[in-house]
Amino acid sequence: MTDRPTALRAAAHPDDARRNPGLPFDLDRVRAVQANTGAIERRAASLPGRRSVKKEWQAAWLLRAITCIDLTTLAGDDTPGRVRRLCAKAARPLRGDLLDALGMEPITVGAVCVYHEMVETAVRALEGTGIPVAAVSTGFPAGLSPFRLRLAEIGDSVAAGASEIDIVISRRHVLTGDWKALYDEMRAFREACGAAHVKAILATGELGSLRNVARASQVCMMAGADFIKTSTGKEGVNATLPVSLVMLRAIRDYEAATGIRVGYKPAGGISKAKDALTYLAMMKDELGRPWLNPELFRFGASSLLGDIERQLEHFVTGRYSAAHRHPAG
Repeated sequence: MTDRPTALRAAAHPDDARRNPGLPFDLDRVRAVQANTGAIERRAASLPGRRSVKKEWQAAWLLRAITCIDLTTLAGDDTPGRVRRLCAKAARPLRGDLLDALGMEPITVGAVCVYHEMVETAVRALEGTGIPVAAVSTGFPAGLSPFRLRLAEIGDSVAAGASEIDIVISRRHVLTGDWKALYDEMRAFREACGAAHVKAILATGELGSLRNVARASQVCMMAGADFIKTSTGKEGVNATLPVSLVMLRAIRDYEAATGIRVGYKPAGGISKAKDALTYLAMMKDELGRPWLNPELFRFGASSLLGDIERQLEHFVTGRYSAAHRHPAG
């Protein structure tokens, strides 16, 4: 996967660097993708201890992490009031006194992520903030509803104002090695999204092997995914460092071959500031500084922001605060 075919580069639109137009399906390219599980796991195990940032540097990295959060609520008991509170928090994720102490202008999170039913509520609540609304779609989280309904769900969410759509792939296509079916499905989802950016959720905890993760990543990017995302957050195993390493290197290979930058979103189980720092360091090591921004990197998280706030308050005051000092809205 180190070659850079001219034909692949020609498929990219140089005037649309923010979107991934995709490539024609290439089964040989997919089958060439491999994963050295032992080497990947050794590298992943070394990541938490390889980078240590302290004091003002840590504060700066944590502020960057806030801007890359997809602040999420995907609960069966979501209400309009809860979503409005989440949106208020998204627009002002850090208390004003902490921003002042850090010498920072106001910041916002990367997006707010909700079920389709709450898209209109979120869009209204975020009006004027510039924060996009992301909708989970295509029969989230299992992806097993009829195909026509999954496509219709995308269209409904876009019509309601969602500018990002987080779709779930059919895991059976990966598990049976039907890569053309996965490509066709992803391509249809991409077309249904129109101008809305599409994040492909691989549900990596259910794909069986790191090689399957690597191949599914390649196929989804080939079919036009703007982001690849680890998990729905509902699987038994969600974002992990080995899986993330595999997906980041797939992104790196795709960028090397096509010139197109695809984004990455780890989701599920990332709730501590120290974990956010590890992921940011891995992004910088594997993909470089361009990926350290919300255009190409997001955390799918609901509780991460609270711990980051606590760490920033400790930096400012020297004390850890109680949870009630960092309300959700």
